[in-house]
Amino acid sequence: MQITQSKSLFEKAKNYIPGGVNSPVRAFRAVGGDPIFIKKADGAFIYDEDDNAYIELINSWGPMILGHNHPMIREAVIKAMENGTSFGAPTAREVEIAELIVAMVPSVEKVRMVNSGTEATMSAIRVARGFTGRDKFIKMEGHYHGHGDSFLISAGSGAVTMGNPDSPGVTKGTAKDTLLAPYNDLEAIEKLVTANKGEIAALILEPVPGNMGLVIPKEGYLEGLRKICDREGIVLIFDEVMTGFRLSKGGAQELFGVTPDMTTLGKIIGGGMPVGAYGGKKEIMEFVSPAGPVYQAGTLSGNPIAMAAGLTMLNYLNEHDEVYTQLNQIGDKIVAGIRSSLEGLGLDYTVNHLGSMYSLFFTNSKVTDFASAKHSDTALFGKYFQSMLRQGVYLAPSQFESLFLSTALSDQLIGKILEANNVALKEIHQ
Repeated sequence: MQITQSKSLFEKAKNYIPGGVNSPVRAFRAVGGDPIFIKKADGAFIYDEDDNAYIELINSWGPMILGHNHPMIREAVIKAMENGTSFGAPTAREVEIAELIVAMVPSVEKVRMVNSGTEATMSAIRVARGFTGRDKFIKMEGHYHGHGDSFLISAGSGAVTMGNPDSPGVTKGTAKDTLLAPYNDLEAIEKLVTANKGEIAALILEPVPGNMGLVIPKEGYLEGLRKICDREGIVLIFDEVMTGFRLSKGGAQELFGVTPDMTTLGKIIGGGMPVGAYGGKKEIMEFVSPAGPVYQAGTLSGNPIAMAAGLTMLNYLNEHDEVYTQLNQIGDKIVAGIRSSLEGLGLDYTVNHLGSMYSLFFTNSKVTDFASAKHSDTALFGKYFQSMLRQGVYLAPSQFESLFLSTALSDQLIGKILEANNVALKEIHQ
């Protein structure tokens, strides 16, 4: 496999772009080698600048449920562009997609469009603070909510300590209002609540984390969080940027039957275009300007091109329940094949799986939180990644990222993925 064009572009990019990439994980530092520069995508495949084709299992980090470059989405974008690309003014489609989101997502009674998941989570925390009159919030270790200052916080020395800045440029003043807890641990949440009684505005989490690899909530965990937040007057926020409209039409909250007070969304509601949204209970969302005092604005919010793509995608998902049956079947086949291969090779690694999301962790212990995810052999994962890449299967370039499947994966392609997986596992253990 020749990647001379990608190598040349990367060397050039490093002269003009920090690290040569516009998002850190793309640099391939966690897996070794140089990043692949993509030229086009279609269906289950992406194609690089050297014209190599790869079966792709990231799907732009989640939104391409129907595969890349779907004709329906492409047509909607082209048609919308005929009327202009940006107005900075209200459009009919904003109302239509808002109405549809409210109908599909259990927690959302009103919704505000923004341009990214990061904007959505930053705004949701601000609204929760404004609504409650409190400053602090709880986040989970290993959960990623974008690159807002408040979210780039690492754990303190104990369950009731404040966090520490995880990136230069994040102030200690910002960090003092961010409280850290391990995922799947209700006792840790109770300790934080007791130590910060009446001071916590919100608790935000990915109900099904995908940014430390895929991790499944323990039975009763989400329900427990709901009870604690109800008792303490804390706004419960589900970050469903990855899981919204993917695990079910109503996201993880519909799948698990736990309704948060607020939800953040992204990716899929733009059909692959840059977009985000946050919504929730009417009384909370009425605090957002101009209805209320909490300010948030954006010239490109509700961009007509993104709204056209997103409305087309959501309408299709809302009208075709069979999409989720198909996605789940694809996930079941791939994960069953990987587990069979591991067993056949005498390897004891962990596979976490839910619907059309899965992660293969190179550890023989269960992965239930960030600490257990970090037991994985990341060097071994890097070798596995490179072997899969050479065989034409493109994975997320990090052990700590979930994979996302699409309906474009046929049985024949699933067979090729599993064949490559078996070869890769044999190769890295020679």
